[in-house]
Amino acid sequence: MLRQLHGLPGLFAVVFLVTLAVTGSILALAPALDRAGAVVPPAGEVSVAQMAGRVVANYPGTEQIVRDLSGQVVVYYSRDGQAGADLVNPVTGERLGAYQPSAFFVWIRDLHRSFLLDTPGRMMAGISAALMLLVCLSGMVLLARRSGGWRALMQPLAGTGSKRVHAEVARLAVLGLLLSALTGSFLSAQRFGLIPEVSDLGPGFPAEVSGGQPRPVDQLQALSEVDLNDLRELVFPYPDDPQDVYSLTTTGCYGFVDQATGELLQFQPRSTGSMVQQWIMRLHTGEGLWWLGVILGVAALAVPALSVTGAVIWWQRRRLSLQAQGNAAAAEADVIVLVGSEAGATWGFARALQAGLTKVGYRVHCVEMNALAHSYPKASMLLVLTSTYGNGEAPASAGRFMERLRDFRAGSALKYAVLGFGDRQFPNFCRFALEVNEALAGKGLSQIQPVELIDRCSAARFSEWGDRLGTAIGTPLSLSHDPVPPRTFRLELAERVDYGLAVQAPTSILRFRLADARQGWRSWFSRSGRNNLPAFEAGDLLGILPPQGEEARFYSLASSASEGVIEICVRKQPAGLCSGYLHGLKPGDSVEAFIRQNPGFRPIAGTVPVILIGAGAGIGPLTGFIRNNTDRNPMYLYWGGRSANSDFLYQPELGHYLEDRRLTGLSTAFSRSDERAYVQDRLRQDQTALRQMIDTGAQILVCGGRDMAAGVKQVFEEILQPLRLEVDDLRVQGRYLEDVY
Repeated sequence: MLRQLHGLPGLFAVVFLVTLAVTGSILALAPALDRAGAVVPPAGEVSVAQMAGRVVANYPGTEQIVRDLSGQVVVYYSRDGQAGADLVNPVTGERLGAYQPSAFFVWIRDLHRSFLLDTPGRMMAGISAALMLLVCLSGMVLLARRSGGWRALMQPLAGTGSKRVHAEVARLAVLGLLLSALTGSFLSAQRFGLIPEVSDLGPGFPAEVSGGQPRPVDQLQALSEVDLNDLRELVFPYPDDPQDVYSLTTTGCYGFVDQATGELLQFQPRSTGSMVQQWIMRLHTGEGLWWLGVILGVAALAVPALSVTGAVIWWQRRRLSLQAQGNAAAAEADVIVLVGSEAGATWGFARALQAGLTKVGYRVHCVEMNALAHSYPKASMLLVLTSTYGNGEAPASAGRFMERLRDFRAGSALKYAVLGFGDRQFPNFCRFALEVNEALAGKGLSQIQPVELIDRCSAARFSEWGDRLGTAIGTPLSLSHDPVPPRTFRLELAERVDYGLAVQAPTSILRFRLADARQGWRSWFSRSGRNNLPAFEAGDLLGILPPQGEEARFYSLASSASEGVIEICVRKQPAGLCSGYLHGLKPGDSVEAFIRQNPGFRPIAGTVPVILIGAGAGIGPLTGFIRNNTDRNPMYLYWGGRSANSDFLYQPELGHYLEDRRLTGLSTAFSRSDERAYVQDRLRQDQTALRQMIDTGAQILVCGGRDMAAGVKQVFEEILQPLRLEVDDLRVQGRYLEDVY
C-alpha cells in the first residue's frame, strides 16, 4: 500500500512534477543573479534618508523607491510627464540601468505557478505540489525501510540498476524537495482559501499632519534612523501637497513620516503571522537567501532523474503482472479490441467500447493494431476500430498490422467486427477499414456483424453501432462518446481600442463582426450579416482557438447578438498564448471562435437595483449589461483600474450612459493615482447606501480577477453583518453572482 501511495501519484503527475521541478530550478537562479548584480552596502553604513537623498538628486521626479529581498533598489519616477523605473546604486543614487523584469523569467514563473493556464493551472500546480509532498514523505519511509531504519539512512545502499540509482538520488535530494513541496503546498492552499491568509492592513492615515514647509528627504529624522538593509518600500508624498506624507515599509513595520518635521506619525509592527508567511515565501523562492535558492534548485533537478528511474522500476514491476489496471491480459481476455489511430481520436471510441464491455462482464484487452499477438487462446471476439490515413493508407498505430496478420492464428470460436472512421469528403473514405475487413475474412474468421463506417466521428452512429453489436452478441450495450469540438465560426476584427500601455497593463476592447467571404466586407454592415450571428447575450463567453493552442480560451462578452457585433475586453497577460495572439490582431485579421452560454451571470429583471463590481478587463460584460439597460432601471457600477489617464476602460461610453440614465451611479478607484485606492475602498465608503439597497432586494454582480473578487466578498460580509446575512445567503437567492478568472 505504501509503495502504491508513493509510486502512483508520481506516475500520474510526472509531467506536472517535472515541469514544476525544472522551472523551479531555473527560477532558483534568479535570487543569485539578482544578488550578484545588486549593490549591497554593509549594515549601518547607509540610512534610508541618505539613500533617498542621493536618488532624488538624480531623479527629481521620484515617486517611489523599492528595495527587494535580493538588495536591488528600484526607483519609480516621472519625467516630462512620462513614467519610468530604473535600477539605482543606493550608495551614489546613480542609474545602473532600466528596471525591466526578464521576460524569460516571467514566462518561466507563469509556467511554474500555473502551467500557463491561469486559475485552473494554479489549481493543478497546487495539487502537484501536494502530490510531491506525498511522494517525498512516503519515499522517506520507504528509504528508511530499505536502509534498515532511520539511523541507517546515510549508510551505503545495496542493490544495482535503476533501484540503486533511484534510492541514491532520492536520499541526496529529499530534504530540499520536501521543503519546496511543503512551502509550495502551503502557499497554494492559502491562495485558494484552504488556509487563512494573514493580511496586515497597515496603520490608518495620520489624523494630524504638520502641513509645514517640506524638508529635503535626507534631513528627515525618522528616515535617518532606518538602515537601508531594512527598507522594503518608500512612497513619496504627492508633489505640492503639504498634507501628504511619506509611506514607509520595512522588514518589521509600517509607518508614515511627516515631510516637514521628519516625525514618525504612525507606526505598526508586522504581525507574527505576516512574518511567518513572509518567511515561508522566502524558503520557497530563495529570495533574500540566494544560497538556499541554489540548494533548492540543485535538489529540484533530481526530479527528472527520479521520474525516469521511477518509471523504469514501475514498468519492471508491471511486466510481472499478467493483468494491467482496467485491461485484461491478452492470454486471459475473451474480447480483443484493436485500435488504428493517427491523431488519437479513435482511442476515445475504443476506450468507451472497452468500458461498456467490461461493465457487462467481459474481460477486455485493448491495444493498438500493431500489437496484434500471434494468438488469443481464450478470446471469442476480435473488434477492430480504425481510421484511414491520407490516400487510404493505414494510420500510425496500424502500419504493421497486415504483416502481423499473416502469422496470426485464430481459434475456431473467434469472430470479428470492424468499425471504420473517416470523412466522406475524401475519395478513399474508410478504405483501410474495408481492407482490414477483407483481410480478416480471408483468414477464415466469421463476422459478428457487417463492417460499418462512421463519418466525421459521429457520436450518434457510434451509439447505434453499439446497440447493434449488443444485439448480435446477446448482451445489451450502451456506448457513448463524443469527441467533436464545438462548431466554430470565423470572426473578423472590425475595430480595436487600446488602453494601459503607460502602466504596463495593455488592455484592448476588441470588436468583431462575422466574416463572410462570399459577400465581402460590405456584408459586415448589412442586416443579413448581423442576423447570421449565433444567439448570445452580454455575459456569455466567447471561446477563442489560438494558433498552436490545444484548448480554447474564454472571454466574457460585452455585447449581445442584436448589436451585430461581438465585443470583448482583453488584458494582455505575461506569456499569455491567447491574449498575446489577440493583442497582435489588426483590423481585418480573423479568428476562429464559438459561443458558450453563461446563463448564471445575468442581471435580474425588474426594477430592483443592480450593483455591478469589477476591476480591469472585468468591466467588459458589466458595460454590456449597462448598454442593454434601456428601461433605465437602477444600475450602479464600481470599477477599479490602475490609472485614470491610461486605462480608464469605456470612459466615453460610461459618461454617455450616465447622461441617458442607463447608468445610475459610477464610482471608480485607481491604484496608481495619488489616492492609491481599490474598488473595495469605494464599497466601504458607500456601505450604508449599499446595505439599504441590499435590504430592498438589490442584486450584486462581480466580474474580474479571483483576488479582487475575494476582497469584494470580504467587504460585503462586513456590510451584511447588521442585516444578519452572509454572501452565501445572497448566492442561494441568485442575488450575488460572480464571473471570476
